[in-house]
Amino acid sequence: MAHAELQLDNQICFRLYTAARLITQAYTPMLTELGITYPQYLVLMVLWEKDEQPVNDIAHRLLLETNTVTPLLQRMEKLAIVSRKKGEQDKRQQIVSLTQKGKEMEEKAYELIPAGMGQQLSACPLKLEDYQHLAQELDSIINTLKK
Repeated sequence: MAHAELQLDNQICFRLYTAARLITQAYTPMLTELGITYPQYLVLMVLWEKDEQPVNDIAHRLLLETNTVTPLLQRMEKLAIVSRKKGEQDKRQQIVSLTQKGKEMEEKAYELIPAGMGQQLSACPLKLEDYQHLAQELDSIINTLKK
C-alpha cells in the first residue's frame, strides 16, 4: 500500500502540471492561426509590454535560462517576428526587438486569444475574481520556489 503522501490524488503538483498542460493545449488552435508556439507567445507578450529588451531580461521575466530563450528567439527571428542586434554599450548583449510583423500580431492575438480562452473556460464555474485569486495564490507558490 502506498503512503498517502505519495498517492497521485494527493499531489498538488500533478494538478498544476495537468492544468498547465491542458491550458497550453487549449491555446494551440489560436496560436497555430498566428503561426507561433506557446513559448513564442510568451516571448511576444513580454515584448508587447516593453519592446527592445536584452535576452537576459526576457529570460528573467519568463523565469527561464538564456540558453532556453536564445534558440526560441532564433526561430522567431527566422519567422521575421523579432530581430536581434548587439547592445550599443555592451556588445556582448543581444537586444531583441519586435519587427513590424511582431507588432501587428498583438492585435490579432488580442482578437483571438482572450475571447477564445473565455469561450473554452465558460463551462467552468469559476468567476473572474476566482481566477484573480488563483493567480495570486500561484504567484505565492512561484515566488517561494523560484531561485
